[in-house]
Amino acid sequence: MIAEEINYEQELIADISDFYFDLYGLVMYLFPWGEKGTQLENETGPDEWQKEQLDRISEALKNGESIQEAIASGHGIGKSCEVAWIIIGLMSIRPHLNGVVTANTLKQLTDKTWKELAKWHKLAINTHWFKWTATKFSHVQHEETWFVSATPQTEHNSEAFAGLHAEFVLMIFDEASAIPDAIWDVSEGAMTTPEAVWLVYGNPTKPTGRFRDCFSGGKFSHRWKVRNIDSRTCKKTDKSKIKEWIDDYGEDSDFVRVRVKGEFPRVGTNQFIGSDVALECMQRQLEPRQFASYQKVIGVDPARFGDDRSVISIRQGGKVFPLMIYQSLDTMQLTSHVVDVYREHMPFAVYVDGIGIGAGVVDRLMQLGIPVVDVVASSASTQPREYANMRAQMWGGMREWLTNPDTDIPYDKDLQDDLTNLEYGYNAKFQIVLESKDSLKERVGKSPDTAESIAVTFCPHKPIRKAQPDLYRKHQVSNNAWT
Repeated sequence: MIAEEINYEQELIADISDFYFDLYGLVMYLFPWGEKGTQLENETGPDEWQKEQLDRISEALKNGESIQEAIASGHGIGKSCEVAWIIIGLMSIRPHLNGVVTANTLKQLTDKTWKELAKWHKLAINTHWFKWTATKFSHVQHEETWFVSATPQTEHNSEAFAGLHAEFVLMIFDEASAIPDAIWDVSEGAMTTPEAVWLVYGNPTKPTGRFRDCFSGGKFSHRWKVRNIDSRTCKKTDKSKIKEWIDDYGEDSDFVRVRVKGEFPRVGTNQFIGSDVALECMQRQLEPRQFASYQKVIGVDPARFGDDRSVISIRQGGKVFPLMIYQSLDTMQLTSHVVDVYREHMPFAVYVDGIGIGAGVVDRLMQLGIPVVDVVASSASTQPREYANMRAQMWGGMREWLTNPDTDIPYDKDLQDDLTNLEYGYNAKFQIVLESKDSLKERVGKSPDTAESIAVTFCPHKPIRKAQPDLYRKHQVSNNAWT
């Protein structure tokens, strides 16, 4: 038995060695494509764009050249599995390779890129050669000298990208648009190694920055081989979802350019609220005289799913008070919190996202005689020439309000992300259409709950039940007059 195992291992090593300059052939050999009873029994192999990239890497290595390649793509083309194949393939045929993989966020790195590597490692015919951990993929007999590390990127740990000086070097950036310039600059040093491989992937969300500079017209374009991958040409993408995007935003919209065609936006970014706008508001501190004359309003965004948050916000003119954030509340528990806040602040109205679980909150507040507005985000906009629906109108009102110099919102990283993560486009009527909550959550991993709780206060509708006169001061402006 031992002799048979030794013979098998020798044959495996010999077979894999035959693919030293054939990465695509190695990927076809390593994994059980089309084999019944496996995860790949209905799969025939890499997509065409993946095969072409594997062949380009092989050709460069055959010629003793280093390779720097940038892939800008639409959604769902199979970047993560391509990255996994390249890591496993090069680790199998390049002794004592040193590599580093990073991504725009820790969540992207651990939950998508690195998790995909674990999946393909288990499927590989030579899985026993390597060890996968949460931070390192290494050869079982040479863990310190033959490895690829999963390294979170920040400007403060750029030195982690400077120490790759092995005979064989691999660097991979996932969602490269959001990786700081400092990481790119340090990584340049590794490319002095012959046959070094540096691959960067991403959705082309920003019209400026180092990822954009890799492509035509960019100041570093002469150093990079580049390719734009249209999601419609890839066999694994959701074609019905792509059609929805094109119908909603238009074939030539920046949204479709970025999310489908893998092309950079023409001007600016498709970010609905700019990061600079949100940050500037968070750095202000208004004096009470700047907002005290305005009526308070309360916004409520009830959680729809277990990992989403219910958020209550209080806005008074340009001032937003510290947010109240809850998790795992039922309708009655959330309503109880809203009532407590209402009694303390006596606002002009309580604005509740009334779709789904929010309907129960609206009904109970109405029973209690509290002036409530049932906000239906999908309802028609009262400004149809500009906005496709009420949600887009409310966010539009909030965006305009944020640019006012007398606006002050809490300094909160979650709120900053929730305000600035949302993207937008235009429909056939050239109305503004916002990215859906589901799409946003799939893309960044969470719903914009904190921002939505403020946005609903910009609904133009009046309370269903008017406030009792003795409970309120006569307000000098309506809640939406100064927005």
